[in-house]
Amino acid sequence: MMQILLAFAPFIAFAALSRMVPVTLALAAAALVAIVQLLNDVARHKRSIRILEVGTALLFCGLALVAWSRGGAWGIAEVRFWVDGGLFLIVAFSMLIRQPFTLQYARERVSPEIAARPQFLRVNQILSGVWALAFLVLTAADHVMARMPQVPLWIGIALSVGAMVFAFWFTSWYPERQRRLMAAAQAAQATQDAKG
Repeated sequence: MMQILLAFAPFIAFAALSRMVPVTLALAAAALVAIVQLLNDVARHKRSIRILEVGTALLFCGLALVAWSRGGAWGIAEVRFWVDGGLFLIVAFSMLIRQPFTLQYARERVSPEIAARPQFLRVNQILSGVWALAFLVLTAADHVMARMPQVPLWIGIALSVGAMVFAFWFTSWYPERQRRLMAAAQAAQATQDAKG
């Protein structure tokens, strides 16, 4: 869970800075954080380069260039729409190629035998699907906040916070539930085998 949270460091940096500095600087800072994460992974040779980290670096570098080409004249609500929409696309792409972004983090926490099980991929497809849904909700909320000033701002904020809280909660709850179910099934099978 902590590794996934760290993977969102560029987004956290952008969110923290976007209200204090011009949007171009906030995007450039997020791009720098994403690039440092990638370089750190390459320097450590510890793991494969992750889809989320590559996508995040490309996303923030691209958005920083767009903001710079516009002379920084880009509203924060519109930029947030593109950031969250880009994150949704990264996660959806990882699922489409059957390498859900959570899979690369989860493999580091389990044995190769567990990682090779079909259920392991299924669990990570579900986890990544929940994150994709959360980012889609964020993107929709950003759109509402940017384009529909008649809608109270608190609605968009509540949707965004609720989606993220749910995604984090589900990411900690669901794998543990699956472990318990698998352990119970193995115990039942062992009991059955002993009787047979």
